Amino acid sequence: MRPRPLRVALTGGIATGKSHCQNVFVALGAPVIDADSLAFAAIQPGTSGAAEVQAAFGTIDRTELGQLVFKDAAARRTLEAIIHPRVYDGIETWFSGLKASAPFGIADIPLLFETGHETAFDRVIITSCRREQQLARLMKRGLTADEADARIASQMPFEEKMARAKAAGFWPGLIDVIDTSGTFKKTDSQVMRIMDVLGSLPPRVCS
Repeated sequence: MRPRPLRVALTGGIATGKSHCQNVFVALGAPVIDADSLAFAAIQPGTSGAAEVQAAFGTIDRTELGQLVFKDAAARRTLEAIIHPRVYDGIETWFSGLKASAPFGIADIPLLFETGHETAFDRVIITSCRREQQLARLMKRGLTADEADARIASQMPFEEKMARAKAAGFWPGLIDVIDTSGTFKKTDSQVMRIMDVLGSLPPRVCS
């Protein structure tokens, strides 16, 4: 038996402040892997993922794909079936490469619950804010109200994520919710508290 770092997942709906929280974790010294970066790499020209996406959609342009999959659930599932296995393989490789002495590692995975991978982690962090805040934040990024609403609707609601977390045994004790509806200072203080908790937990063991 040997120790291994605690496997932590950071997730949250679009425009709930997850990227900000990830940046704070990184600034505080936490090792973090970003699923979006892995997804981007998975369909770079010349990769097998790009070939599969090209065959399915006729393009690998991220803007065109984004517009398509947020309107067409079947197209979204097709794209996810190509990308998600590669993303999770990359996450597994990253965790395996962490030093055993590292107390934990964090995988930032926007669609953790949507892909049914929550039980692959020891602990889960969820970012959350009010829906009207999500809409406002997305519209500041240049989306119309309808486009913003469609992107929010394409993801699992916070309440359902919490229900799934409880069913998986994360609640109470193994899940942290970061409320990003307030100021950056309030959000950052929650991240710092979680960092302290994670750093104090014993490592897991594996054979």
